[in-house]
Amino acid sequence: MQLHELGWKEPFSSSFTQYSEEGMIPLRIVREDREHYAAVGEAGEYACEVTGKFRHQHTEKHEFPAVGDWVAALPVSPAPDLQQKARIHAVLPRKSTFSRKVAGEVTEEQVAAANIDTLFIVTGLDENYNLRRIERFLSIAWESGAQPVVLLNKADLCLEAQERKIEVENSAPGADVLILSAAAETGIEPLRRYIAPGKTAAFIGSSGVGKSTIINCLIGETRQKIGEVSDLGSRGRHTTTRRELIILHGGGLLIDTPGVRELQVWGEETGLKQAFDDIEILASGCRFRDCSHTGEPGCAVAEAIAVGELDPQRLASYRKLKREYAFLESRQSMKAKLAERAKWKERAKYIKVIQKERQR
Repeated sequence: MQLHELGWKEPFSSSFTQYSEEGMIPLRIVREDREHYAAVGEAGEYACEVTGKFRHQHTEKHEFPAVGDWVAALPVSPAPDLQQKARIHAVLPRKSTFSRKVAGEVTEEQVAAANIDTLFIVTGLDENYNLRRIERFLSIAWESGAQPVVLLNKADLCLEAQERKIEVENSAPGADVLILSAAAETGIEPLRRYIAPGKTAAFIGSSGVGKSTIINCLIGETRQKIGEVSDLGSRGRHTTTRRELIILHGGGLLIDTPGVRELQVWGEETGLKQAFDDIEILASGCRFRDCSHTGEPGCAVAEAIAVGELDPQRLASYRKLKREYAFLESRQSMKAKLAERAKWKERAKYIKVIQKERQR
C-alpha cells in the first residue's frame, strides 16, 4: 500500500525526517497485545516490539504505541517463518488522541485510539440508551481533537427514534447525529461520507451497542465477531477484545475498540466546554463571573431552567463532569509533586555518595 492510503500526511512526514536519515521506515500500528504490535507500511505487515532504549526512556503507559499511531521503526532480519519484523524506536507526535483514565485508583492515561479524524459514538436505541452517558462520551470525544458523530443504532427496536434523535441533537452541539439499524442494514450509507481514503474513523461505545455489526456492514463481510445481547438491560458481551485498525478495500480506515463499561474522564476541560457549549454561553450572561448556578442573583443559567430552555438534568450532568475534571487535575498535580519529590530524593542520595567518595 501507499503510505497516503494509510493516513500518512503532514505533520507526520515532517516529524519523521530525522528518523529517515537513520534508515528507519514509517509504520502504522494496526494491533496491540501486551506490548507486542502489528504494524503496516509500504512493504506490508510487520511484527514489532519497542527497543530497550525506548522502554528505558518511556515509563508512562500513554507514551507507548497505541492503535492508530505512526512509529519510526528499523526492520530486522526475518525469522525462519519469513515474517517481517521491526523494532520501534519512536512514536511520532499524535494529531488526535482518544484517551481515558485507566480503571481503578491509578491516575494514568490510557490511549484508546490515535490519529483519528472521526469518532463514532455508538449507542443503542434500546435499554442501552442513556443521554447522560452520551454527554460523557462527547466531552471526552471533543477533547480528543477528532470530530464526534453520534450513531443511534437499533432503530428497528425503537418507535421513538426520531424523537430520541432530536433529544440527542439538543445535547450534542456541533456533532452530527445519525439513526441506523445495523442488524437490518439500514442507514449505513450516510456513514461512508465520513470514511474517505486516508481518513481514519474510530468506533466507541458500551458493550452490545452494535459496533462490530456496523463495521461488518461497512466492510461488506463478517469479519468482526458479534455476540448475543442479554435480556437484562440490553447489555452485550465484549465480542471485541482488543483494538484493531481495519483497512477498507475501497479506501478509508476503521478502528474498532472493546465495549466500554467504565469511562473516566481524561484531559482538561476543553472538551467539556465544547460538549456543553449551550451552558457555557448561558453562563457568560450571569451577573457574577464565578457563578455556581445554585441560587445566585442574576444567574442566566437558572433563568433558562425556569423558562424551560435548559433541562436541569443536563446542568446536573455538566456539574458532575466538571467535578470529575477538577478531581483529576488535583490527582495529576499530586502525582507530579510526588514524582518531583522522588527525583530530588534520588539526587540528594547521589550527592551523598559522591561526597563520601571524595572524603576517602
